[in-house]
Amino acid sequence: MKRTTFYNIHKNLGAKIVEFAGFEMPIQYSSIIAEHKAVRNSVGVFDVSHMGEVFVKGEKALDFVQYITVNDASKLFPGRVQYSAMCYEDGGIVDDLLVYKIADNEFMLVINASNIDKDFAWMQKNNKFGVELKNLSDNYSLLAVQGPNSLKVLQKLTDTEINLEYYHFTKLNFAGVDMIFSRTGYTGELGYELYFTGNEKVAEEVWNKIFDAGKEFGIKPIGLGARDTLRLEMGFCLYGNDIDQTTNPLEAGLGWITKLSKPGFIGKDVLLKVKEKGLDRKLVPLTSDEKTFPRHGYDITVNNEKVGFITSGTVSPILDKPIALGYVDIKYAEIDSEVNFLIRGKEIPAKVVKLPFVKR
Repeated sequence: MKRTTFYNIHKNLGAKIVEFAGFEMPIQYSSIIAEHKAVRNSVGVFDVSHMGEVFVKGEKALDFVQYITVNDASKLFPGRVQYSAMCYEDGGIVDDLLVYKIADNEFMLVINASNIDKDFAWMQKNNKFGVELKNLSDNYSLLAVQGPNSLKVLQKLTDTEINLEYYHFTKLNFAGVDMIFSRTGYTGELGYELYFTGNEKVAEEVWNKIFDAGKEFGIKPIGLGARDTLRLEMGFCLYGNDIDQTTNPLEAGLGWITKLSKPGFIGKDVLLKVKEKGLDRKLVPLTSDEKTFPRHGYDITVNNEKVGFITSGTVSPILDKPIALGYVDIKYAEIDSEVNFLIRGKEIPAKVVKLPFVKR
């Protein structure tokens, strides 16, 4: 079991620690609902150091990234971030990821914690471009500072004016540490992600400075529990739940990042055929007016016939109503389609809605 550089802080704060992707991680400190609302209403800090960072360097770095990812990385410039995915030859998803263009010959790929070894092996296997691949995941600490007051907190700790657009990043000295400072996040709120190297002492100093700067805003540490409910309110996919090697990006609602017009990438031929044939099923957002709790794996039915299944579900702390993502047969994928959650043998009325569940 691995531990991040912030592990002792989590223990001292009384966090409930669980195993996640091979790490001992905090799932909550106080309550998931309180932490969730802190991010929606003010500001919270997540330790997401378990995420993976792979650096791609070389003359053909762009060619490599173009080949293994579905989005068009040629549109990037230094300081720009892109949401993307990697696919197998059959169109199934290897992982979703962030692509950072650091320079014309260098990219950083940020991948999911549970997939680091698998993803890196996949990259090495498909490196026909002679690029240098370095898995530096164990070297980096990563904090996500999210919420409407995040900028006010963070600006106190750097002399550089923070003026980043969404999905842009810069390198700056923050809290006395040189880091990659990125306007990204998994919450739908204004927020930033801070990548830096250094030992536990360096990491703890950065954490403590952020919390001192955030005192006036009631800043709170946030666990993985609220991270999940926050991303679900936005309808963001979670690998292993909503997407995996058995799903393709078109049926997962990720057609917007799948650039079928760009030159050959892994899985393109199959995805072109999927688009030509039409989808059999689609990942859709669902909600209900009933008091119920939809969970991963529950069936979705119409007239007691299974038409799909839930991939992610919770009761939204902001809406105080059940929300879910799930795959349904394509004829039930239209907005306002009426279906049911099958919970303990009982059909609970639900319907397909628009994302995000919580409008910001």
